[in-house]
Amino acid sequence: MKKSKLQKFFEKLADLLHWEKSSKPEVDLSPEIWSELKPFRTPIILTILIELFGTLGYIWIDHFSLLDAIYQTGITFTTVGFGEIAPISPLGRLFTIFLIIAGFAVFSYAVGVLVDVINKGRLIALLKEKRMLYKIARLKNHMVICYHNEYTIDVTKELRAAHIPFVVIDNRDDMEEIAKKYKYPYFVKGDPHTTLSLKKAHLSSAKGIITLSNNTPDNIAVVSSVRLYEKDIKRHPYYILSVAQSDEDIEKLKRLGANEVLSPTKLIAKRMTAVTVDPDVKNILEEFVYSLDTPLDLEEITVSKKSWIAYKKLKEAHLRELFNVTVVGIKEEGGKFIPIPKGDDVIKPGDVLLVIGTAKDMKKARKIIRSTKKPKELDFI
Repeated sequence: MKKSKLQKFFEKLADLLHWEKSSKPEVDLSPEIWSELKPFRTPIILTILIELFGTLGYIWIDHFSLLDAIYQTGITFTTVGFGEIAPISPLGRLFTIFLIIAGFAVFSYAVGVLVDVINKGRLIALLKEKRMLYKIARLKNHMVICYHNEYTIDVTKELRAAHIPFVVIDNRDDMEEIAKKYKYPYFVKGDPHTTLSLKKAHLSSAKGIITLSNNTPDNIAVVSSVRLYEKDIKRHPYYILSVAQSDEDIEKLKRLGANEVLSPTKLIAKRMTAVTVDPDVKNILEEFVYSLDTPLDLEEITVSKKSWIAYKKLKEAHLRELFNVTVVGIKEEGGKFIPIPKGDDVIKPGDVLLVIGTAKDMKKARKIIRSTKKPKELDFI
């Protein structure tokens, strides 16, 4: 169905003014909430029936008007003690006593139902979860982090410092207390590998997912579920980062679709070995590239088949002269890595360039490398 010119105009106006459509969670908890409210149906029905019965009784016994009968029934049934609004016959007074007793019985029953629902805690938990899901639904380009552990605590600290929104998924019963303690603004209680949990975390609008379980099968389940989910919603692949201990587990996760699999023990061992060999050694990448308060940025840029830079020598791109960025490594499709490439090295489609520079210059260089047209600036070099 084609959009009218008026609809297109309002869409452009909304984009211009940065108006956002109200986001709704992908999972609707309303049926579950209404299910928890079912016990209140009986007290409400009894209240309506007694109000109707009392109104008809006052009209028939003491010939009250409709409005007076409704009012007299209401103040009698709720036992507020306002008294009679008009003289009531002896039969009417007996009828009033019956309404008082019935009102007290219904009120006691309703209190019992309320206490039972509150003690179960399910309704309150659902209302809190619904409020959280609406907050998560507003997120875009966030990271979904699966499983809470010591890795998650440190990773979320770095993400908060970098102002990157994130959602933590874990099936712990005390997830709410954990979120408050470690300052997780958004969290989902559930099994991370399930489609339900992924939808609650609003994965459809996320940038990627990080699975940090100490148990490799858990990470395998998450990676598999995410890859299946992205096919179901027909979107571009998510970036998936995971952890593993052995080379075999790392290989399994990569074959299943993880973009990067880190081994914390190996990373620590390499760092400790470097410090042991030379106590004065300083990790330049750690100090200047990965630090949040540095102007430098390190990025991997893939050369596409249609890129103008494909099959050209590195020196012909003039990235240093034009954008003040430097290619410090080239990873070829076959897996070969060329450190500190020379100007005569040929860039081929599928090569991944490891580029270093400021964030501002990196943005320009990324755009030029991915462009299909040769930049006009090269005509003046």
